[in-house]
Amino acid sequence: MRSLAELNTQPYRKGEPPLSDIEISELQSLIPAWDVIDVDGIKRLERVFKFKNFVQAIAFTNKVGELAEEQDHHPALLTEWGRVKVTWWTHFVKGLHRNDFIMAAKTDQIVES
Repeated sequence: MRSLAELNTQPYRKGEPPLSDIEISELQSLIPAWDVIDVDGIKRLERVFKFKNFVQAIAFTNKVGELAEEQDHHPALLTEWGRVKVTWWTHFVKGLHRNDFIMAAKTDQIVES
């Protein structure tokens, strides 16, 4: 089986529901550094990446932005001195979708490269 990071996001189907708690748990085991958070009843994936300075943080932010454009799936990004908070969720389904987990895994690869 290919890793999540090797997959590409897929278009959403009309009426597609968010992932169930069981599906979320199974996929989260593949990206253990990410937290599932709840914001106003909407589940999201969130991770804070730490860097030595602002230059490294903004370079990472730009790489995540390029990835988001390439995959047509966009996160919330908060860039500060020495850290970037990345949050993935799918507005269309009002929660988590498989694409969010794919993008989280791809985001992890940016740091590893």
